Amino acid sequence: MLSKLRNVFKAIYWSVRRARGQGASAGSILSVLARASRKGPRHLVRAILVYASGPQAPAVALEPDIYAQWLADQPRVPVPADAGLISVVMPVCNTPEDFLREAIASVRQQSYRNWEICIHDDASDQPHVAAVLAELQREIPTLRVTRSLQRSGIAATTNAALAQASGRWVTFLDHDDLLEPDALAAVVECHLRTGADIVYTDHDMLGDDGRLRNPYFKPDWNHDLFMAQMYLGHLVSFERLLIQRHGGLDSTCDGSQDYDLVLRCVADGASVAHVPRVLYHWRAHAGSTAANAGSKPYAHDAGKRAIQRHVDVLYPGAQVDDGKQLFCYDVRFPVAAPVPMASIIIPTRDGLDLLRTCVESLIATTEYPAYEIIVVDNGSTKPETQAWLEEMSRREDFRVIDANVPFNWSALNNLAAAQARGEVLVFLNNDTEIIEQNWLRRLVENALRRDVGVCGPLLLYGDRTIQHAGVVVGMGGWADHVFKGEVPQHNQNLFVSPVLQRQVLAVTGACMAIARSKFEKIGGFDESFIVCGSDVELCLRAYAAGFHTVYVAQASMIHHESKTRDPRSIPQSDFVRSAQAYSPYREEGDPFYSPNLDYMASSPRLNRRQG
Repeated sequence: MLSKLRNVFKAIYWSVRRARGQGASAGSILSVLARASRKGPRHLVRAILVYASGPQAPAVALEPDIYAQWLADQPRVPVPADAGLISVVMPVCNTPEDFLREAIASVRQQSYRNWEICIHDDASDQPHVAAVLAELQREIPTLRVTRSLQRSGIAATTNAALAQASGRWVTFLDHDDLLEPDALAAVVECHLRTGADIVYTDHDMLGDDGRLRNPYFKPDWNHDLFMAQMYLGHLVSFERLLIQRHGGLDSTCDGSQDYDLVLRCVADGASVAHVPRVLYHWRAHAGSTAANAGSKPYAHDAGKRAIQRHVDVLYPGAQVDDGKQLFCYDVRFPVAAPVPMASIIIPTRDGLDLLRTCVESLIATTEYPAYEIIVVDNGSTKPETQAWLEEMSRREDFRVIDANVPFNWSALNNLAAAQARGEVLVFLNNDTEIIEQNWLRRLVENALRRDVGVCGPLLLYGDRTIQHAGVVVGMGGWADHVFKGEVPQHNQNLFVSPVLQRQVLAVTGACMAIARSKFEKIGGFDESFIVCGSDVELCLRAYAAGFHTVYVAQASMIHHESKTRDPRSIPQSDFVRSAQAYSPYREEGDPFYSPNLDYMASSPRLNRRQG
């Protein structure tokens, strides 16, 4: 007995440690424990033990040898016809000689030959810098070098290098990094094919041991992710006239000067395209941000200022807060006063234990002041369910709509939406549990953005691993939840962090929010879907209408769904309609995922089938 008690107390200790590490407040922890205790001491102890024993570690990093072979097997980029000069701009300051020579050599090895290198030396006091640059100038006719006598900072140094550029396009190369031989060919081809003002690529890291590792496979242009993190990193190429029009780099944003430049250009309407290939090798050494994010903490504040300036233009009244990690940010969008009503629609048929947990946790936890709960009763027959619904209906913020018809998830939600009073519709499964106070405010503020159609939260299994962090269309052959079963912590392993807000093609109908006006504009849920598929289809229709779908990572709740779904419960007609609706993304890929990743795995994993 003593041993069992010791195990329980140990589990409580580690559960609290784990929950705080995942960002849960003391209040939310106590709230969850209180709700679990209502079902008795055995249920409480079992819940604590399950949570404490849940996965702790992030995904395993890719082995360098495996990645090196994968990279070597990539097909070469076809070199486009000479379409104009591209200027490689490089600020330099006391660069180690071998790093400097290797960086410039990587430009000389480019398959696209119409390039120039524009270097400005920011008053280096290491004598080898001037000597190496003078030597290379004699060898390279298109190498231009200027030098300042006093230190001026990274933005001013880059601007001085830019002043020498005459190319149609400009790309930045850090003085200690390397380009892949196809890098310039790929970005020039992308500029020409897409007409984009800005082009970026994937990148990896070059270790002190000379080995390449940690590839970062990025989504196509993702505005919400970019407001949460400067995910573009390297390589980024611009139309030179675009940079000139915006006055170059801003020294008040030193450390995040490239982040600020892209943000200013995008706010002014610049278009952005992505080359999903690793074309830049970011050298990781003791002083670099690649190896040590804390080496440039001032850059975090510079990035925050840049984003605030950006949202002041695009989302007046928005406020940029610090994220939970360095170089990550949390943009809060304004909600007009008085706050608009949200209608929370919950279809159910009996299942009182689940429904009661969902509704009671919602009422007890939600801090948003203006909402109504609409339960769509699809033929409940159990007396205890009917009694509970009758009792709850005495509340002013609770209504029941009787729908004693054959089950059709789409039709039930459309029925309630037509009778809802709210400006924002929130479709919620009855097997969810609210654990955070601000979940609804987060969803409402995003759903009301003029450029957003649908948004959805982070959903967690009972053991606090990820159930939903955005839907990838085509994953598993149809559509699936990326990061499913992983720990919800900041971890950039092959793909983006699962705990940063970002655009996705779709979110799950287990919890999704949309402004009523947009729901009506795009026509509501398609009732030809009976059990599943219409949630994704709604998001795709919103996307086709020009609206973003946003995964709101800072809104989270528990989804008491099993970790596997029995496909036998899904009618064949849903598969037929899904095949029609999810095309062409099932066949051609999801723009917010990466073709370098395996679509048959929900956790980001290298795609070995290259072509």
